[in-house]
Amino acid sequence: MPIKLPSTLPAFSILRREGVQVMGQQAADRQDIRPLRIGLLNLMPKKIQTETQFARLIGASPLQVELSLIRMTDHETKNTAAEHMEEFYRPFAEVAATGEKFDGLIITGAPIEHLPFEAVTYWDELQQVFDWTQGHVHSTFGVCWGGMAMINHFYGVEKHMLRAKAFGCFRHKVCEPASPYLRGFSDDFIIPVSRWTEMKQAEIDAVPQLVTLLASDEVGPCLVEDRAHRALYIFNHFEYDSDTLKQEYDRDVSAGTAINVPVNYYPKDDPARAPLNRWRSHAHLLYGNWVSEVYQTTPFDMAEIGQRVTDWRT
Repeated sequence: MPIKLPSTLPAFSILRREGVQVMGQQAADRQDIRPLRIGLLNLMPKKIQTETQFARLIGASPLQVELSLIRMTDHETKNTAAEHMEEFYRPFAEVAATGEKFDGLIITGAPIEHLPFEAVTYWDELQQVFDWTQGHVHSTFGVCWGGMAMINHFYGVEKHMLRAKAFGCFRHKVCEPASPYLRGFSDDFIIPVSRWTEMKQAEIDAVPQLVTLLASDEVGPCLVEDRAHRALYIFNHFEYDSDTLKQEYDRDVSAGTAINVPVNYYPKDDPARAPLNRWRSHAHLLYGNWVSEVYQTTPFDMAEIGQRVTDWRT
C-alpha cells in the first residue's frame, strides 16, 4: 500500500519520481481499510527536505499510511515559506484541541543542541507534546535532539556537549538482536551522525525502563527503546539523503566555520568526490519495522489508543 499525501505537497511528486507509491485523497478513500495515522512534528528548519525524508521511509511500507504534518504553535520558521506552512501544517494546539489520536508520531531533531532544554523558546509546549503522546499516540519516535529531549523530560537524563562535533558516517552494532525493530539488520553497519551533544551509555543504563538497541564504540548509544512510554529514541540520522552531510559541510565551509571533513563519508575522504549512500537499506529496515510493529500492536479502535501505558506487547 502507498503513503497518503496531499498531491500538492512537494514530497508527493519527489517520491513518485523515485518510485515510492503515493496516493491522493480520492484514491485513499476508495480503499476499504483503516490507514495508519502517523504524525510528523517537524522541528527542523528545512521543513520540505525533512518531511520528504521521513515520508520516503514510512512510505516504503506495504501498509497504507496517512501522514499528518504538525508544527509548534507559536514558533515561526524562517527557512520555509509561510504559504507551505499554512497549507500543509497544523499547530500542535489545534491538534490537541480536537482530541484526535495517532498510531505513530515522529518528533524530529532541531539545530539547538547548544541550548539547555529549558532555554528553548518552545520547551514548555514541547513538554506538553511529550505528555500528550501518552494518551493520544500509540508509539512515538524521537529523533536526535527530539529523542534526547524526550528522555530528559521523562527521566531527567542529561545531554552532554562533545569536545568536537560527531560528524560523518560511523559504524554501529546491534545490542539486542531479538528486538522486532532490528529484524533483518546486519551485525555491523553505517549510520550518518551530525551532532554536538551525546547521551552517555552509563546514564541510560541507570534507567531500568531504557534498553539500548543500537550503539557505536565511537559515538555511543544510538537507538534506545522506552517501553514504559511506548517510544523509541534515535540520536543519529538514518533519514538523511545521500548529500545531507555534504550540504552541512559545504554550508560551514562557505561560512568560514571550523568544520572537519565528515568521517568515512566521501570516497577516500575527498570532498571533491560524490559521497556514497551506505545506510539506505538499514534506514528502510528500521522505519519499516517500526511501522510494522505499530500496525501489529495498535488498537483497531483508535479511541483505545493511549489506554495502555506499559509494555504494549505483553
